[in-house]
Amino acid sequence: MTSVLVVGAGLAGSAAAIAFARGGASVDVVESSPRDLALGSGITLQGNALRVLRELGVWDEVREHGYGFDTLGFRAPDPTGTLLFEMKDARTGGSDLPASMGMERPVLASILHAGAERAGARMRFGIAAHSLAQDGSAVDVTFSDGTLGRYDLVIGADGVRSWTRKAVGIDLMPKPTGMGIWRLVGPRPNSVTRTDIIYGGAGYIAGYCPTGPNSMYAYIVEDARDRTGSSPEQRLEVLRGLAQNYHGPWDDIKNHIDDPATVNYTWFETHVLDGPWHRGRVVLIGDAAHCCPPTVAQGGAQALEDSLVLAEMVLATDEISETVLEAFTARRLPRARAVVEASVQIGTWMLEHDADADIPGLMGRVAALVSEAP
Repeated sequence: MTSVLVVGAGLAGSAAAIAFARGGASVDVVESSPRDLALGSGITLQGNALRVLRELGVWDEVREHGYGFDTLGFRAPDPTGTLLFEMKDARTGGSDLPASMGMERPVLASILHAGAERAGARMRFGIAAHSLAQDGSAVDVTFSDGTLGRYDLVIGADGVRSWTRKAVGIDLMPKPTGMGIWRLVGPRPNSVTRTDIIYGGAGYIAGYCPTGPNSMYAYIVEDARDRTGSSPEQRLEVLRGLAQNYHGPWDDIKNHIDDPATVNYTWFETHVLDGPWHRGRVVLIGDAAHCCPPTVAQGGAQALEDSLVLAEMVLATDEISETVLEAFTARRLPRARAVVEASVQIGTWMLEHDADADIPGLMGRVAALVSEAP
């Protein structure tokens, strides 16, 4: 039996816990945040993400609580939000899965946490890894509550500012891309049944996504601005002002921009660890190894794929070795890097107002790539 510690209980960490535990490993998960503090608004899961969730045995719950759709709409930033055209979205997970599904992030987190525990993983919330030391055959870990553990493998799935990454001496920090995003969560109007995108207007992009029968999230992308000094009420007013420039279903969404607690503002950031994703028996996955702006909606999918592929490769070997961890990076890095570069490129085109930008073509190439098995 392989003993595994997963640091972080987000998308990547919870998925890794399920995959390893279902494969017979002994799995511990530590998450520094409380169990009921699942941050985030909504997430768009494309078909290749749904394919992984089905492999992990949680698809039925995801399908019940999410909102699937198969088309993508494009609207004009005009006084009526004119629908310019709609297109069938690529079913990157196969013909038997929706092209995309919106979900509330806390709901998805809860499903994955429960799935990990059903598989046999031990989840510890409010606990952080404090230090780790390797001796060639295992990793000794000290936790913030004073307990100790010894593991065959440690998985750093602790996000874009990963403690694990720093603890093993990898100097990598995300860089801002120059864009900031306003996000709003709220009740779903009847007019919101899929993602529609508006390019231009008061921001670079305005869009929305249904996340359940009664919920949705909406977003507006602008130039990155320092909003740290703004009060929640001031942020609410800024978003309300930007939203006044958009119409169509946005006219229904505006009616629910009234609670500062539902508004979030962050910058787009990016990085790729362009080299081995491991040091000894400590390996990084998800945002700890690569992160990208959400312009092609593939960040969560790539994290889920990392988790499934790592478990598959490690559990298929007799021992954890440099060879298998190097092979994991070699298998995952080209795909993750291509997604990151495409996401950043789309943002760059918009920042530079590039009249020759081929956003649909680039998105089509990404869809073709991720339609292939990870």
